[in-house]
Amino acid sequence: MPATAVGLRKDFWLLPLEKLQDAEWEALCDGCGRCCLHKLQDEEDDQVYYTDVACKLLDLTSCRCSRYKRRLEYVPDCMSIRSEGEAVFPLLPPTCAYRLRHAGKSLPVWHPLLTGDDQAMHLAGISVRGQVVCETRLARDEDLEERIIHWIN
Repeated sequence: MPATAVGLRKDFWLLPLEKLQDAEWEALCDGCGRCCLHKLQDEEDDQVYYTDVACKLLDLTSCRCSRYKRRLEYVPDCMSIRSEGEAVFPLLPPTCAYRLRHAGKSLPVWHPLLTGDDQAMHLAGISVRGQVVCETRLARDEDLEERIIHWIN
């Protein structure tokens, strides 16, 4: 989404998250799809491990949710970043604009709001496009621990 989109304040991404209007909040997402991957969290040290298994609602080409507005009806444990509060930020990928802005950091140089190119995260190799499988394609007994990836952390 271009940074000049109608209804968005100039340089809104520099504001603290709690100051963002709804449309600005949504525009902050770069569309990488990383947050839609199944994650495992170590019970001893809370380390988060990403897998190459995507939510059934993730469009593997666009890396956007196919049912975004109603996603919680289809996937009740889907993250709702804005409403979940502080605890959700460590579960987000290190490149996530929400996580970065929560920590007071700048957006990455490839972010679509800075480049004006909604394909920037794909071109930068940040998105999950071509690197993951849909959860519906897995065998029922497949172990997620065997699908841990290390290219996100």
